[in-house]
Amino acid sequence: MAVTTPEQGATAQGLRRELKLTDAAAFSVGLIGPVGAAALLGVGAAGILGRAATLAFIFALVGVSLVAYAFVKLSRHISHTGSVYALVGLTLGPRAGFFAGWALCGAYVAIGAGSGIEIGLFVSQFLGGIGVLHTSEWIVIAVIALGIVGALAFAEIHIITRSLLITEIVGVILVTLLSLTILVRLLIGEAPNGQTLNLRFLELGGGTGVGTIASAAVFGFLAFAGFEGAAALGEETQNPRREIPRAIKIAIAVVGVFYLLTIACQSLGFGTSNAGVTAFQNAESPYGDLAKSYVGAVLADALNLAASLSLFAILLGTTAAAARILYALARDAGGTGGVARLSRRGAPIVALGIVICVILGVMLGQWLAGSSVLNATFYALTVGTLSLLVAYVMATLGAIRFLFLGREPRAPRWQIVIPLGGVAFVGYTIYKNVFGVAFPYDRFPYIVGAYLLIGLAIVAFSPGLADRVTSGLRRSTQEPAAGPSLP
Repeated sequence: MAVTTPEQGATAQGLRRELKLTDAAAFSVGLIGPVGAAALLGVGAAGILGRAATLAFIFALVGVSLVAYAFVKLSRHISHTGSVYALVGLTLGPRAGFFAGWALCGAYVAIGAGSGIEIGLFVSQFLGGIGVLHTSEWIVIAVIALGIVGALAFAEIHIITRSLLITEIVGVILVTLLSLTILVRLLIGEAPNGQTLNLRFLELGGGTGVGTIASAAVFGFLAFAGFEGAAALGEETQNPRREIPRAIKIAIAVVGVFYLLTIACQSLGFGTSNAGVTAFQNAESPYGDLAKSYVGAVLADALNLAASLSLFAILLGTTAAAARILYALARDAGGTGGVARLSRRGAPIVALGIVICVILGVMLGQWLAGSSVLNATFYALTVGTLSLLVAYVMATLGAIRFLFLGREPRAPRWQIVIPLGGVAFVGYTIYKNVFGVAFPYDRFPYIVGAYLLIGLAIVAFSPGLADRVTSGLRRSTQEPAAGPSLP
């Protein structure tokens, strides 16, 4: 099967090469969904760290930046729709690549399900705020949102990326307006409950330390989940080896600044006193609660709508990304039929259908189990993050081997401390969220482990899988002669 060049406008597999830097960056930002992510993840971190919730995001930003080094460097050599699957497959070997892609696909599905459930929360709050509908049945809204996502996900990819960008821009503007209003009112001494501008939002409580920060950092890492999403567009982006690394850098920089401002202002807005910390920890709608206190009900409703749209963007982005990874796994492992079939528009139609059905199953399962909307959200998101961190570790190890352990290093040797630091940060975070965790979160590592074991079984017992994946990666990777050699 011939490999086309960027100038030919499409890969041999049928994906259309039509995206630019803005599209790739928008896909990563939309997959992160910073407005929707910050809507509840600060609450989750506050539940562990109290007033110091911001430290979880600082910890995660450092870790993500170290891990991003691997994605940026590898994306300059490898362009493939399988994202981590290809980055690991072309550096650690086809079996490791397939397993890493399996982990990332599962992560996106779980994060998509959690985001869809969270849509049910914020849309119901928005509808209640404007007096249209008062309901606690989040499942109805979540399923409707998933249906809309299903329709959009089958559209051309550039429509998806631009939809993600538009929804996030609107939300970021509104949330930033709220954050700045909180800072101004704190500064001039006109906060609603006597809160003051201070640095106690960085102060750890008694009995907490780095280990506690790492435990809470699962929410921080989750907040950045999807920064690598642009790598999944390697076969649909013009000049991907230049634009994909730039898109990843832009996504992390923009979102990192937004998070630190937003979470710090949430902590300060509720207040750093014990009463304020308790209010933050128990908030179901921190945007809405703070907007009502500092600005008014109109902004509260607008922010609940913005959070809903951002979460919709996350659901759309994770669905599209998971389907593309599943498509790549099926294509390179077996051929162009079945799960690897594309629509006339170039969308991985069968893979999309499978991903949407699994997300729907997770939503319905949580609802039938009687989980509250907050618990159902955090359960799914935590499972997704643990699987995601496994994929990050493997990609970083692949970068270390590819960049520094060959006969001729492809980067200055001193830079090896960067990905090694990434492995340490992520590995420690995984450890703190696997051992000594309270019920029911202590059960989630077993769920992730069972899912990953299925991937290992496929790798171990599928005859000829390694050879087919090797061949598939070579065929579908651009400029194979200039790319990396398979181990």
